[in-house]
Amino acid sequence: MHTTATEEVVGICRDLLRIDTTNTGDQRTTVGERVAAEYVAAKLDEAGVAVELHESAPRRANLVARIPGTDRTRGALLVHGHLDVVPADPSEWSVHPFSGEEKDGYLWGRGAIDMKDFDAMILAVVRDWRRTGYVPPRDIVLAYTADEEAGMEYGSQFLVKNHRDLFDGCTEAIGEVGGYSYTVNDDLRLYLVQTAEKGLDWLRLHASGRPGHGSFIHDDNAVTALAEAVARVGRHRFPVVVTPTVRSFLEQVGDALQIDLDPDDPELAVAKLGPIANLIGATIRNTANPTRLEAGYKDNVIPGKASATIDCRTLPGQAESFLAELREVIGPDIRISHEHRQPAVETSFDGALVEAMGAALRAEDPGARTVPYLMSGGTDAKAFAALGIRCFGFAPLRLPPELNFASLFHGTDERVPVEGLEFGVRVLDRLLRTS
Repeated sequence: MHTTATEEVVGICRDLLRIDTTNTGDQRTTVGERVAAEYVAAKLDEAGVAVELHESAPRRANLVARIPGTDRTRGALLVHGHLDVVPADPSEWSVHPFSGEEKDGYLWGRGAIDMKDFDAMILAVVRDWRRTGYVPPRDIVLAYTADEEAGMEYGSQFLVKNHRDLFDGCTEAIGEVGGYSYTVNDDLRLYLVQTAEKGLDWLRLHASGRPGHGSFIHDDNAVTALAEAVARVGRHRFPVVVTPTVRSFLEQVGDALQIDLDPDDPELAVAKLGPIANLIGATIRNTANPTRLEAGYKDNVIPGKASATIDCRTLPGQAESFLAELREVIGPDIRISHEHRQPAVETSFDGALVEAMGAALRAEDPGARTVPYLMSGGTDAKAFAALGIRCFGFAPLRLPPELNFASLFHGTDERVPVEGLEFGVRVLDRLLRTS
């Protein structure tokens, strides 16, 4: 009797968690992406799947493979996951973040839900197909990327720019972050499917002034000018904007919960959402958060320059109006430069793939109901959407009601429920067979 995907997925996930793929954002200290890509390549090669490894920089590799389907005239489905993870300080964790330890019904480690769980699901499903001789109904393109956690320059952006032919024919894609459950009661679980995500703009503010001695009275201080501008940005609240995805989310969740969630008063509606209020609250307005300051070189010298980084997240269709409003808040004397920009992504919650997602979930969980949502963060979907691909966040997990899932992303003691992982691989298998 052959090993099934459900039986294999936990072991694959554990192996991946034990490969330290920390992405610090610094080429000198980022590790492990090539090692993880080679692990995936070996697993696929063992199953008879041809792969391509593309190194974007030393030790930074991306893997792409195509599984031919029975009807090659249909649009292909891209299934993608990133292999890098954010840093983790072992002193802050209950277990070592790269131990892949299994305890209390969970698999623990950095990347357990972001997103080596889904990476493992993909591998387990494809290996099971090859063992049984199954051929999917359409081409499935697999992409395992580097650098998702630090801007995607060496990962999906590199692939789209330099190897876009690998994605020829892809019309739809699934990846992070969606398909996970929010328990309403014993008979109803909402599964949030990501259909949109905010745009990203890391801005750099630059102030200049007259250098001088720290003991003098000084009215042209770059640090003072910058600090005042940063404080204005940090206190500013941008107006509420209801995007099509958020409107659809509130309407469908209100119907599912049998409560009035007025999409025209989203702040009041979000306040009624309990544990997922924080998740949704950041999706009804643009945000700009100061994250870094830099100035000076000696305690008694007033510097002539000072700078700050602002992490800006913009709703679909809001980029230009947001920048105009932010310019007014910052003031005319501060220069702005763009360090990194990625557009927002949004697609509609309809079509055969969306219907197949719901059906695959209900087959494993009769209490499942899918709803669309907008994610405040960003994923590799930003790169793949530029190819005209409809991108969805669907990495299915059934979660224990008590688990604060959102807090695990980039948090301490990141972990995935073993039963949820096994549930997810069954749902993914069913989806790929029926979409």
